Amino acid sequence: LMNPGRPVPWLRQLKDEGYCVIPDLVPSGTIMQLKGDLQHRIDERPFCEGDFYGHRTKRLGSLPRRSAAVIELVLQPLILALAREVLGRACDCIQLNVAQLIEIHPGEVAQFPHRDDDMWPVEKQGKEFLLNVIWPLDRFSEENGATRIYPGSHRQTVTSLQDLGTPVIAECDPGAAICFLGSTIHGAGANRSQTVRRGIVIGYSLGWLKPHENPWLAYPPAVARNFPSELAELAGYIQHRPNLGNHEGCCPSLVLEGEDTSDRGATDALRPEQREAVAAFAAEQRAGS
Repeated sequence: LMNPGRPVPWLRQLKDEGYCVIPDLVPSGTIMQLKGDLQHRIDERPFCEGDFYGHRTKRLGSLPRRSAAVIELVLQPLILALAREVLGRACDCIQLNVAQLIEIHPGEVAQFPHRDDDMWPVEKQGKEFLLNVIWPLDRFSEENGATRIYPGSHRQTVTSLQDLGTPVIAECDPGAAICFLGSTIHGAGANRSQTVRRGIVIGYSLGWLKPHENPWLAYPPAVARNFPSELAELAGYIQHRPNLGNHEGCCPSLVLEGEDTSDRGATDALRPEQREAVAAFAAEQRAGS
Protein backbone atom coordinates (compact mmCIF):
# COMPACT_ATOMS: atom_id res chain seq x y z
CA LEU A 1 0.00 0.00 0.00
CA MET A 2 1.47 3.34 -1.03
CA ASN A 3 1.82 5.83 1.80
CA PRO A 4 0.38 9.30 1.07
CA GLY A 5 1.87 10.67 4.29
CA ARG A 6 0.42 11.81 7.59
CA PRO A 7 -3.16 13.12 7.71
CA VAL A 8 -2.21 16.62 8.87
CA PRO A 9 -1.71 18.30 5.45
CA TRP A 10 -4.84 16.66 4.03
CA LEU A 11 -6.82 17.74 7.08
CA ARG A 12 -5.55 21.28 6.66
CA GLN A 13 -6.68 21.37 3.04
CA LEU A 14 -10.06 19.90 3.96
CA LYS A 15 -10.59 22.67 6.49
CA ASP A 16 -9.24 25.44 4.25
CA GLU A 17 -10.64 24.44 0.86
CA GLY A 18 -13.43 22.00 1.77
CA TYR A 19 -11.86 19.16 -0.20
CA CYS A 20 -8.63 17.32 -1.00
CA VAL A 21 -7.54 14.72 -3.54
CA ILE A 22 -5.16 12.12 -2.11
CA PRO A 23 -3.28 10.23 -4.85
CA ASP A 24 -2.23 6.56 -4.85
CA LEU A 25 -4.04 5.62 -1.64
CA VAL A 26 -4.99 2.06 -2.66
CA PRO A 27 -3.13 -0.28 -5.04
CA SER A 28 -4.30 -1.14 -8.55
CA GLY A 29 -5.07 -4.70 -7.47
CA THR A 30 -7.81 -3.45 -5.17
CA ILE A 31 -9.36 -1.44 -8.00
CA MET A 32 -9.28 -4.45 -10.31
CA GLN A 33 -10.95 -6.62 -7.66
CA LEU A 34 -13.66 -4.00 -7.16
CA LYS A 35 -14.38 -3.89 -10.87
CA GLY A 36 -14.62 -7.67 -11.03
CA ASP A 37 -16.82 -7.94 -7.94
CA LEU A 38 -19.26 -5.16 -8.82
CA GLN A 39 -19.53 -4.77 -12.58
CA HIS A 40 -22.03 -7.56 -13.23
CA ARG A 41 -24.18 -6.24 -10.39
CA ILE A 42 -24.27 -2.70 -11.72
CA ASP A 43 -24.92 -4.03 -15.24
CA GLU A 44 -28.16 -5.53 -13.91
CA ARG A 45 -29.33 -2.28 -12.31
CA PRO A 46 -31.78 -0.04 -14.14
CA PHE A 47 -31.04 3.64 -14.68
CA CYS A 48 -32.01 6.05 -11.92
CA GLU A 49 -35.15 8.14 -12.06
CA GLY A 50 -35.14 11.85 -11.32
CA ASP A 51 -33.18 14.92 -12.31
CA PHE A 52 -30.97 14.77 -9.22
CA TYR A 53 -29.97 11.10 -9.36
CA GLY A 54 -29.80 11.34 -13.14
CA HIS A 55 -31.47 9.57 -16.05
CA ARG A 56 -28.26 8.15 -17.54
CA THR A 57 -26.79 7.11 -14.19
CA LYS A 58 -26.86 3.82 -12.29
CA ARG A 59 -26.41 3.42 -8.52
CA LEU A 60 -25.71 0.32 -6.45
CA GLY A 61 -25.64 0.41 -2.64
CA SER A 62 -24.86 -1.90 0.31
CA LEU A 63 -21.36 -2.41 -1.11
CA PRO A 64 -19.55 -3.99 1.89
CA ARG A 65 -21.80 -7.02 1.58
CA ARG A 66 -20.94 -7.31 -2.11
CA SER A 67 -17.13 -7.09 -2.11
CA ALA A 68 -14.39 -7.63 0.45
CA ALA A 69 -12.35 -5.00 -1.40
CA VAL A 70 -14.96 -2.37 -0.48
CA ILE A 71 -14.30 -3.15 3.19
CA GLU A 72 -10.68 -2.20 2.56
CA LEU A 73 -11.87 1.20 1.32
CA VAL A 74 -14.26 1.76 4.24
CA LEU A 75 -11.57 0.93 6.81
CA GLN A 76 -8.67 2.69 5.05
CA PRO A 77 -6.65 4.04 8.02
CA LEU A 78 -5.85 7.52 6.70
CA ILE A 79 -9.46 8.10 5.63
CA LEU A 80 -10.80 6.94 8.99
CA ALA A 81 -8.33 9.23 10.75
CA LEU A 82 -9.55 12.17 8.68
CA ALA A 83 -13.21 11.28 9.27
CA ARG A 84 -12.75 11.01 13.02
CA GLU A 85 -10.80 14.26 13.15
CA VAL A 86 -13.41 16.14 11.10
CA LEU A 87 -16.46 14.65 12.85
CA GLY A 88 -15.33 13.33 16.21
CA ARG A 89 -15.75 16.52 18.21
CA ALA A 90 -19.50 16.51 17.56
CA CYS A 91 -20.31 12.87 18.28
CA ASP A 92 -19.36 9.92 20.43
CA CYS A 93 -18.64 7.73 17.39
CA ILE A 94 -18.92 8.10 13.63
CA GLN A 95 -20.99 5.89 11.34
CA LEU A 96 -21.08 4.68 7.76
CA ASN A 97 -23.48 6.99 5.96
CA VAL A 98 -23.38 5.42 2.50
CA ALA A 99 -21.37 2.93 0.44
CA GLN A 100 -22.50 3.22 -3.15
CA LEU A 101 -21.22 2.61 -6.68
CA ILE A 102 -22.18 5.33 -9.17
CA GLU A 103 -21.86 4.68 -12.89
CA ILE A 104 -22.41 7.69 -15.16
CA HIS A 105 -23.14 6.83 -18.78
CA PRO A 106 -22.41 8.86 -21.92
CA GLY A 107 -25.02 11.54 -22.49
CA GLU A 108 -25.65 12.27 -18.81
CA VAL A 109 -25.89 15.99 -18.04
CA ALA A 110 -24.12 17.75 -15.19
CA GLN A 111 -25.63 17.23 -11.75
CA PHE A 112 -27.19 20.06 -9.78
CA PRO A 113 -24.53 21.64 -7.51
CA HIS A 114 -25.40 20.77 -3.93
CA ARG A 115 -24.27 20.19 -0.36
CA ASP A 116 -24.71 16.63 0.85
CA ASP A 117 -25.38 17.73 4.42
CA ASP A 118 -28.61 19.36 3.25
CA MET A 119 -30.21 15.94 3.81
CA TRP A 120 -30.31 16.96 7.49
CA PRO A 121 -32.43 20.15 7.51
CA VAL A 122 -31.09 21.73 10.71
CA GLU A 123 -28.71 24.55 11.55
CA LYS A 124 -25.20 23.11 11.55
CA GLN A 125 -23.77 25.78 13.90
CA GLY A 126 -20.31 25.44 12.40
CA LYS A 127 -20.15 21.67 12.83
CA GLU A 128 -19.44 19.23 10.04
CA PHE A 129 -22.00 16.45 9.72
CA LEU A 130 -20.42 14.41 6.94
CA LEU A 131 -17.20 13.49 5.16
CA ASN A 132 -17.54 11.90 1.71
CA VAL A 133 -14.86 10.03 -0.20
CA ILE A 134 -15.11 9.19 -3.91
CA TRP A 135 -12.87 6.36 -5.09
CA PRO A 136 -12.57 6.41 -8.92
CA LEU A 137 -12.71 3.03 -10.66
CA ASP A 138 -11.90 4.72 -13.97
CA ARG A 139 -9.82 7.79 -14.63
CA PHE A 140 -11.88 10.87 -13.80
CA SER A 141 -11.62 13.53 -16.50
CA GLU A 142 -13.51 16.66 -17.40
CA GLU A 143 -14.81 14.89 -20.51
CA ASN A 144 -16.30 11.88 -18.71
CA GLY A 145 -17.94 13.79 -15.86
CA ALA A 146 -15.36 14.10 -13.08
CA THR A 147 -16.82 15.58 -9.91
CA ARG A 148 -16.94 19.39 -9.90
CA ILE A 149 -16.04 20.87 -6.50
CA TYR A 150 -16.43 24.52 -5.44
CA PRO A 151 -13.46 25.38 -3.18
CA GLY A 152 -14.32 27.39 -0.10
CA SER A 153 -18.06 26.87 -0.54
CA HIS A 154 -18.20 25.19 2.89
CA ARG A 155 -17.76 28.67 4.35
CA GLN A 156 -20.09 30.49 1.98
CA THR A 157 -23.73 31.45 2.20
CA VAL A 158 -25.05 30.62 -1.25
CA THR A 159 -28.52 31.76 -2.26
CA SER A 160 -28.16 31.32 -6.02
CA LEU A 161 -26.05 29.29 -8.42
CA GLN A 162 -24.74 32.63 -9.65
CA ASP A 163 -22.98 33.01 -6.28
CA LEU A 164 -20.72 30.07 -7.07
CA GLY A 165 -17.27 30.62 -8.50
CA THR A 166 -15.38 28.38 -10.89
CA PRO A 167 -15.33 24.73 -9.81
CA VAL A 168 -12.27 22.53 -9.54
CA ILE A 169 -12.55 19.48 -11.79
CA ALA A 170 -11.42 16.52 -9.66
CA GLU A 171 -9.43 14.80 -12.39
CA CYS A 172 -7.47 11.84 -11.00
CA ASP A 173 -6.63 8.18 -11.52
CA PRO A 174 -8.02 5.03 -9.88
CA GLY A 175 -6.39 4.55 -6.50
CA ALA A 176 -6.89 8.19 -5.53
CA ALA A 177 -9.38 9.37 -2.92
CA ILE A 178 -11.45 12.51 -3.54
CA CYS A 179 -12.44 13.76 -0.07
CA PHE A 180 -14.88 16.60 0.60
CA LEU A 181 -16.94 17.91 3.48
CA GLY A 182 -20.69 17.53 3.57
CA SER A 183 -20.88 21.35 3.55
CA THR A 184 -18.86 21.66 0.33
CA ILE A 185 -20.88 22.33 -2.82
CA HIS A 186 -20.18 19.87 -5.61
CA GLY A 187 -21.82 17.85 -8.38
CA ALA A 188 -20.98 15.29 -11.02
CA GLY A 189 -20.01 16.70 -14.38
CA ALA A 190 -21.60 15.88 -17.73
CA ASN A 191 -20.32 12.73 -19.40
CA ARG A 192 -19.43 13.85 -22.93
CA SER A 193 -17.22 10.83 -23.58
CA GLN A 194 -18.07 7.50 -25.21
CA THR A 195 -17.49 5.39 -22.07
CA VAL A 196 -18.97 5.07 -18.58
CA ARG A 197 -17.43 6.80 -15.58
CA ARG A 198 -17.51 4.67 -12.41
CA GLY A 199 -16.75 5.66 -8.85
CA ILE A 200 -17.46 4.40 -5.34
CA VAL A 201 -18.76 6.84 -2.73
CA ILE A 202 -18.02 6.05 0.90
CA GLY A 203 -19.53 8.52 3.37
CA TYR A 204 -19.04 8.91 7.13
CA SER A 205 -21.40 10.95 9.28
CA LEU A 206 -22.04 11.84 12.92
CA GLY A 207 -23.14 8.73 14.76
CA TRP A 208 -26.34 10.26 16.10
CA LEU A 209 -27.77 11.15 12.68
CA LYS A 210 -30.15 9.13 10.55
CA PRO A 211 -27.86 7.81 7.77
CA HIS A 212 -28.50 8.13 4.06
CA GLU A 213 -28.49 4.35 3.60
CA ASN A 214 -30.57 2.31 6.06
CA PRO A 215 -27.85 0.19 7.69
CA TRP A 216 -30.01 -2.52 9.25
CA LEU A 217 -31.65 -3.31 5.92
CA ALA A 218 -28.34 -3.07 4.06
CA TYR A 219 -26.46 -5.11 6.67
CA PRO A 220 -28.84 -7.25 8.78
CA PRO A 221 -27.30 -9.31 11.59
CA ALA A 222 -26.79 -12.36 9.36
CA VAL A 223 -24.53 -10.20 7.17
CA ALA A 224 -22.94 -7.93 9.79
CA ARG A 225 -21.77 -10.76 12.05
CA ASN A 226 -19.27 -11.64 9.30
CA PHE A 227 -17.86 -8.10 9.24
CA PRO A 228 -14.71 -7.00 11.06
CA SER A 229 -15.80 -5.51 14.38
CA GLU A 230 -14.80 -1.98 13.30
CA LEU A 231 -17.00 -2.22 10.20
CA ALA A 232 -19.91 -3.65 12.21
CA GLU A 233 -19.68 -0.65 14.53
CA LEU A 234 -19.63 1.77 11.59
CA ALA A 235 -22.70 -0.03 10.23
CA GLY A 236 -24.65 0.76 13.41
CA TYR A 237 -23.99 -2.20 15.68
CA ILE A 238 -22.83 -0.05 18.57
CA GLN A 239 -24.52 2.30 21.00
CA HIS A 240 -23.93 6.00 20.65
CA ARG A 241 -23.75 7.27 24.21
CA PRO A 242 -26.01 8.10 25.92
CA ASN A 243 -28.10 5.00 25.16
CA LEU A 244 -28.79 5.85 21.51
CA GLY A 245 -29.34 2.95 19.12
CA ASN A 246 -29.70 0.33 21.83
CA HIS A 247 -31.54 -2.97 21.51
CA GLU A 248 -33.52 -4.01 24.59
CA GLY A 249 -31.44 -1.51 26.55
CA CYS A 250 -28.15 -3.14 25.52
CA CYS A 251 -25.49 -2.60 22.87
CA PRO A 252 -26.65 -4.11 19.54
CA SER A 253 -23.18 -5.64 19.10
CA LEU A 254 -24.40 -8.36 21.48
CA VAL A 255 -26.84 -9.52 18.82
CA LEU A 256 -23.92 -10.23 16.51
CA GLU A 257 -22.34 -12.30 19.28
CA GLY A 258 -25.47 -14.45 19.46
CA GLU A 259 -26.75 -13.14 22.78
CA ASP A 260 -30.47 -12.81 23.47
CA THR A 261 -30.64 -9.31 24.94
CA SER A 262 -34.19 -9.90 26.12
CA ASP A 263 -32.61 -12.03 28.88
CA ARG A 264 -30.54 -9.09 30.12
CA GLY A 265 -31.53 -6.00 32.02
CA ALA A 266 -31.17 -2.64 30.34
CA THR A 267 -27.70 -1.23 31.08
CA ASP A 268 -26.58 2.40 31.20
CA ALA A 269 -24.38 3.56 28.33
CA LEU A 270 -23.36 7.07 29.40
CA ARG A 271 -20.50 9.38 28.55
CA PRO A 272 -17.97 9.71 31.41
CA GLU A 273 -19.16 13.14 32.56
CA GLN A 274 -22.78 11.94 32.50
CA ARG A 275 -21.93 8.78 34.42
CA GLU A 276 -20.12 10.82 37.06
CA ALA A 277 -22.98 13.29 37.49
CA VAL A 278 -25.63 10.56 37.62
CA ALA A 279 -23.60 8.50 40.12
CA ALA A 280 -23.10 11.50 42.40
CA PHE A 281 -26.80 12.34 42.30
CA ALA A 282 -27.83 8.73 42.95
CA ALA A 283 -25.42 8.53 45.91
CA GLU A 284 -26.98 11.65 47.46
CA GLN A 285 -30.45 10.19 47.02
CA ARG A 286 -29.49 6.92 48.67
CA ALA A 287 -27.76 8.71 51.53
CA GLY A 288 -30.86 10.78 52.20
CA SER A 289 -33.35 7.92 52.02
